[in-house]
Amino acid sequence: MKQEVRHEIVRRWREGQSMRGIAQDLNAARKTVKSVIQSHQQQREEGIVPPQLRPRKKRRSQLDEYENALRELLTRYPNITVTRLLEELRDRGYRGGYTVLRQRVKQLRPRKSSPFVERFETSPAQQAQMDYAVYDLDFTHEGRRRVHLFGYILGYSRRQYLHFVESQDMETTLREHVHAFEHLGGVAATCLYDNMKVVVARYEDEEPIYNTRFLAFATHHGYRPVACRPRRPQTKGKIERPFDYVEKNLLNGRTFRSLAHLNEVTAWWLAEVADVRTHRTTRKRPIDLHAEEQPHLIPLPATRYEVAEVIYRTVDHEGYVSYGQNRYSVPWEKTHPGQVLPVKITEEEVIIYSLQLYELTRHARFNSSVTHQKRQQRQHQPPRDVESRRQLAREQFQELGAPAVAFLEGLLRSQRRGWEQARQVLACLRNYRREDLTAALERATRFGAFSLSAVERILAVQARPKTSYEHLADQTKDHLRELLGDDPTPPRSTAEYQQFLFDEPSPSKEETEEPLDEPTQEEHDQPPDGQSTTVQPEDEQPRE
Repeated sequence: MKQEVRHEIVRRWREGQSMRGIAQDLNAARKTVKSVIQSHQQQREEGIVPPQLRPRKKRRSQLDEYENALRELLTRYPNITVTRLLEELRDRGYRGGYTVLRQRVKQLRPRKSSPFVERFETSPAQQAQMDYAVYDLDFTHEGRRRVHLFGYILGYSRRQYLHFVESQDMETTLREHVHAFEHLGGVAATCLYDNMKVVVARYEDEEPIYNTRFLAFATHHGYRPVACRPRRPQTKGKIERPFDYVEKNLLNGRTFRSLAHLNEVTAWWLAEVADVRTHRTTRKRPIDLHAEEQPHLIPLPATRYEVAEVIYRTVDHEGYVSYGQNRYSVPWEKTHPGQVLPVKITEEEVIIYSLQLYELTRHARFNSSVTHQKRQQRQHQPPRDVESRRQLAREQFQELGAPAVAFLEGLLRSQRRGWEQARQVLACLRNYRREDLTAALERATRFGAFSLSAVERILAVQARPKTSYEHLADQTKDHLRELLGDDPTPPRSTAEYQQFLFDEPSPSKEETEEPLDEPTQEEHDQPPDGQSTTVQPEDEQPRE
């Protein structure tokens, strides 16, 4: 009998309807109605007896005769796959299917029990967690791009900082840490990380060896980095879980024009959604708990940590330096082709310095999705006056010496586009030493080979390209030459050094009122009293 009919019989009987009337209305036998009512009364008085479960009758399977072989394979190879087991049993005559074998292996192979994970809560400002998540997004203006989501969350309040970036390199990671600290108003005492290379350089005796640059950053801000144990993501559950929330609530159902637009929406979402929602675990809003936690955070240092990348780049023959497959112009009057300049890379700018570390120029930085582009400022271009440009090239050849001047004259006589080749010859200083280029020009002049290709062939055979250290060494010499040329230090006379060796100490002011006359060279040459002036030849000198 269906449970609905039983329920209706009991309900009518409790309302006072007779058994005969119930049987007539429900079209049921009066004996059945009586049995249902008696059973109901008995269960209310004695309790419900649980039904007796009968063991399922085991059906015979083709695997039964291969079970011993199956157990032996599982014992010998605990991690063997079902596909490999099927291959082994096929060789022994098994003709059954894959699904049956998989179900039997599930019964025979012991399950790996995972331990219970206890939720770990921290006191205010004690701990934070940081991690990256990677997404491939389709932007309406920039197309499909891979972006990295930097996440930093405070363990007590669950308030977080999120920002999408282009890479997970050291400079980006440090810069986003600074932004997170400023967004949250301080630094937690410890921060949990996974084993990313920018944080953990390697492991020795199962102990993490932290990246020295990252450790210096943590020391500057006064917190302690803690690396999580490998293959244990639940250790950083507070930061792992929000990434799932970001995917479902922030990214799901929205389109973005560009990476910049995505970060604008993310900042709005943090302030209007994530910070003011009621957290599932704490049952409070993160923004309210953060008000309690913020006074306990480590204060930010007075000086912001410098996280910019500093590299060295060579000026090409067109007056540009390259970074990220893009080119940035430099002032023509303050630089020359082949010069190596320090370049500072920030989040938004490319700043180019001289070797004396004064700023030459700065450009807005291209993002990583843009390549083979250039930024040029009009004042960086050489004058359009052809004669001025030629005079500049002539002066640079004169600095290389007479062989270079002779080569330039021969080049201009023999080549139709001699001035253009002359500028490209000067650009060889980018890869070769000055003396090597001068020797190549002298050899080319001797054989009458006045062309750029001839110089390049000679350099390829007789010279060795400069290393990066030699690039810097050459320019350091030039800088020292400029400094010494302004205030040179003349060599001292040998008489001054002989005075220190043979002269008696000068009397003090109390002993004499008149200054001593400066000794002459003859007085220095006279030996002290009691010593012979005879000098033996070097081969006859007595040996000690």
